[in-house]
Amino acid sequence: MATDPVCGMQVDENRAEGKSEYQGKQYYFCSDECRKEFESRPEEFQKSQAA
Repeated sequence: MATDPVCGMQVDENRAEGKSEYQGKQYYFCSDECRKEFESRPEEFQKSQAA
């Protein structure tokens, strides 16, 4: 299971509605809307994941 970096929902990597790669790391999303939000400003969500 992965955590959607936008909404915090747990996502099954095999059933994720969307995925995106940023700086060599794969991110999984519960919806295409969360993926689009992430891709519009990935550095912001990456910082919140590291905290």
